[in-house]
Amino acid sequence: MSTTTTTNVTLPTGKAATLPTAATRPHGPLRMFSDVLTLVRRNLVHISREPMQLSDVTIQPVLFTLMLVYVFGAGVVLPDGGDYHEFALPGMLVLNQITATVGTAVGLSTDVNTGVVNRFRTLPMWRPAVLPARSITDLPTAIVGAGIVAATGFAIGWSPHNGVGNTIAAFGLVLLIAYALSWGCACLGLASKGAETAQALGLFLLFPVVFVSNALVPTQHMTPWLRDVTTWNPISAVPAAARELLGNPNPSASIDAWPMQHPVYATFLWSIALLTVFVPLAVTLYRRRATD
Repeated sequence: MSTTTTTNVTLPTGKAATLPTAATRPHGPLRMFSDVLTLVRRNLVHISREPMQLSDVTIQPVLFTLMLVYVFGAGVVLPDGGDYHEFALPGMLVLNQITATVGTAVGLSTDVNTGVVNRFRTLPMWRPAVLPARSITDLPTAIVGAGIVAATGFAIGWSPHNGVGNTIAAFGLVLLIAYALSWGCACLGLASKGAETAQALGLFLLFPVVFVSNALVPTQHMTPWLRDVTTWNPISAVPAAARELLGNPNPSASIDAWPMQHPVYATFLWSIALLTVFVPLAVTLYRRRATD
């Protein structure tokens, strides 16, 4: 039987209240894993009850892919020739995956600011389980979104040319960088005072990073300083890596800079660096919010 202590908290209404808090007790790896799976199930149940939460990985990818490919495709000429559709699809895959990570910020902000985390504090569970549970829940939805972008691409004439193994590797790299950025969005959600703020901040920060890259247009003819920015933008390495692995047109390969000459390694290193920064920061912010 577990024992409890009491903790003073401030409710959303501004009134003070005393809530029971489960006494701290050791959690072995199996118990921690069980707690994470329980919260993953909770998140999936919420999605099943409100399926429009998946609009950013089901409807949005189709709209973005069709609109942007045909709008830009009418005016963009690749430096070395090639089909714009095949150039753009890896970039659209990156665009949709990265913008969808804002859902992580919204979900965590909702849990923190609506009192759900206070409820978790009364349970004999591993408290940080909320964070890996959220990131794990977002992985299958990201895979669905990637599949929908690929299906849309096949419908408009895109195709990979380097075999199944390289195709899987390309999608894996895109999902890896999206997973890393989702932890950054988790930090935004934990630092925000509401879900609307988290969503606005996430889109405000992510859209410029994606569009100031080689995701949708080649960068060779940009102003020199802007071209340098796009070359070293972490997001630019991802479409370049996907194009290289998929055998699609990759004008960035002609740019004499390490990230563009070795985009696969650059994407992997950027992902590890982002996880190294954002995972500990998210844990710190969560503990701070959970004890307010």
